[in-house]
Amino acid sequence: MTREELLARYRELVLHELPRRARAGRWVVTADHCFGRIVLDAAVGGCWYDVLDRRRSPAFAQLDDAQLAAAVELAERMAVEGDPLVREHDARSLAWRGKS
Repeated sequence: MTREELLARYRELVLHELPRRARAGRWVVTADHCFGRIVLDAAVGGCWYDVLDRRRSPAFAQLDDAQLAAAVELAERMAVEGDPLVREHDARSLAWRGKS
């Protein structure tokens, strides 16, 4: 995929597909901004706003090509594997923020 295709796929997954599947399946996370947090954190290996400039929007556009590909890959896996994978990555993301 080209970078433009990856950016478009990221938007589709995080803003639309994952929240839609989450609501239908009653996943632990349903909001698009939470999916964004989880996927961005995983892509950068920590709290995304410690790595990316939170004043520059959208944050995902700041990911390098490898990080963006990893973010899309994780979001695709979440769409397939559902709530168990989301729970795992949500817990990690919250732990990076000092939340349980």
